[in-house]
Amino acid sequence: QVQLVESGGGVVQAGGSLRLSCSASEGDFTPYSIGWFRQAPGKDREFVTAISWSGYRAKYADSLARRLIISKDNNKNLVSLQIWSLTPADTGVYSCAAGTRYRDDPGRRPDDYDLWGQGTQVTVSS
Repeated sequence: QVQLVESGGGVVQAGGSLRLSCSASEGDFTPYSIGWFRQAPGKDREFVTAISWSGYRAKYADSLARRLIISKDNNKNLVSLQIWSLTPADTGVYSCAAGTRYRDDPGRRPDDYDLWGQGTQVTVSS
């Protein structure tokens, strides 16, 4: 079974950028669509972006679409998320998730995914 590991979080100043990675420490996540979600303290988990198993189809949260891009490299078992023009409102735990039910049309809901990583903390300072 695929084990997901997120990396790339940290503290960044407002206006800066980050590159988050989701990798598979075990298994092959080629067959999986991958989603990114974030959760700020005291708030519900929020959809950020998702990509199909092939990497050819991506979806973005409307509010974030202009500030991020997702990519998937099945040869490296790696999904990358680049986000720029960060603000304190982007602070939260960013988690990646994998699923096979919507391989070609990745979902926007947490329930669309079966496997989750532990998350990586992103803190944007003003």
